[in-house]
Amino acid sequence: MSRLPLKRPTLRRLTFLIVFSVYISVFLNIAYYRQVLTLLSLTNLHATGVFLSMPLVAFAVINSVVTLASFIWLDRLIIALFILLSASAQYFIQTYGIIVDRSMILNMLDTTASESFALITPQLVITLLLSGVLMALLAYWVRIPKAPCFWKSVLYRAASILLSAMLIVVVALLFYKDYASLFRNHRELIKALSPSNSIAASLSYYKHHRLENQPLVRIGEDAHQRPEWLSGSRKSLTILIVGETSRGDDFSLSGYSRQTNPLLEKDKVIYFPHTVSCGTSTAVSVPCMFSNMPRAHYDEALASHQEGVLDIIQRAGTSVLWNENDGGCKGACDRVPHQDMTRLNLPDMCIEGECYDDVLFHGLDDYIQHLKGNGVIVLHTIGSHGPTYNHRYPSQFRQFLPTCETNQIQDCSKTQLVNTYDNTVLYVDHIVDKAIKLLQSHQDQFTTSLVYLSDHGESLGEKGEYLHGLPYAIAPDVQKHIPMLLWLSADYQQRFAINSQCLRKLAATDDFSQDNLFSTLLGMTGTVTHEYKPADDILSMCRSTPQ
Repeated sequence: MSRLPLKRPTLRRLTFLIVFSVYISVFLNIAYYRQVLTLLSLTNLHATGVFLSMPLVAFAVINSVVTLASFIWLDRLIIALFILLSASAQYFIQTYGIIVDRSMILNMLDTTASESFALITPQLVITLLLSGVLMALLAYWVRIPKAPCFWKSVLYRAASILLSAMLIVVVALLFYKDYASLFRNHRELIKALSPSNSIAASLSYYKHHRLENQPLVRIGEDAHQRPEWLSGSRKSLTILIVGETSRGDDFSLSGYSRQTNPLLEKDKVIYFPHTVSCGTSTAVSVPCMFSNMPRAHYDEALASHQEGVLDIIQRAGTSVLWNENDGGCKGACDRVPHQDMTRLNLPDMCIEGECYDDVLFHGLDDYIQHLKGNGVIVLHTIGSHGPTYNHRYPSQFRQFLPTCETNQIQDCSKTQLVNTYDNTVLYVDHIVDKAIKLLQSHQDQFTTSLVYLSDHGESLGEKGEYLHGLPYAIAPDVQKHIPMLLWLSADYQQRFAINSQCLRKLAATDDFSQDNLFSTLLGMTGTVTHEYKPADDILSMCRSTPQ
């Protein structure tokens, strides 16, 4: 028995445009309307009118755009693009509580393949297939018959645009003050409205990064090492560990009730409990912390083609090495020796392109043995990067139970999620302690010191927010409060006149940030340059002999 051919649905062009405009403006913006309802109390008729007018305005704008596109036969393409953008944005907004802005576009572009795969869940695939891909295909499958009268079709579409414009004007006349107040007080709200959020974020990203290939701006060209760092029988060696997604709130060194730093508590480290990040994503925080620009005046475009603190230290004559395990240094190590440790694909350390942070120590002891002169080693860890927190530590660090054994972290209980995350912090404790032990094993050759600080924090479901990357102005403290610590060998303290008790008092009372790293590293490594700012050097207040 022969099958009847599947008949394509038929819609007149104007109906086609209206139907898909309604779908995008209403059904693909449910996450937006939910956010509005949390901020707008529908206690009276006026407030209800404001809320109900929002899908009307969204429809009017989208209908106008796609109808204009229809005059040059691009309506199907624009509609399909709007559907795919809106469906994707809505899923991530609803699931992780993200905000679609320039920083999120930057995060997406800087995400490694393994990190991207971690976000791909059955729920994501099904949602995007049904609400995005299938509807975009439907926009192409629907048959639009040729209008009997071309000019009449043009007139109808022009009238549709005019009516949409009139609708916007009417809403503005009735509710302008309400809209202005709502969006002035909650600027992040507009970034939940699709597809304008994705389009605006992409344009903003382009504007900020079109200058990336500008000539390199050199800084600290007067750099040289202090005589104290060149004299004596021992050379100087500093390890800087850049953490990933570590929350200051979950470090027991910071007062957290769980014992997540058992090893570091025995290492006599100096912990700085009041430290904040420059950004809420690696792509912002890492280049910012290595630049000479404070967060308040940080310029991403300039940072992308300007030297940083490692360039200055290297120019002064100190050997620099960057070991990478987190998808890239975001420009901070471009002009110093660096190696991607994941490419080694070491057995028992690396699985499917991701490695435990122990990989960062591979070959490091031998490197130190053959180091000529003073040195700085940077270890860029993958730390507590989500959503696959359970992949960040070997099985022996699975101490807090039960754990969240899926990348669909929103489906785990709060207890499971926090347990898994805290296990990553236990592993961070191991990594930093291992670096300290490595330095101690070379104290016959070197005067040693160590710095650890994370790039940003993380949300673990507080107020429905997960992961990180929210705009700094509205990001919760857990995404900005980061752990930072110093370890100075007894030889370092004596040789360079550092009062550790003074440092402990300073750490307990003062506020610090990633802005302090630039000058602190210069001071720790004895690097002299006009770029050095004593007020930003954490050690300067507790140094007996001023720099």
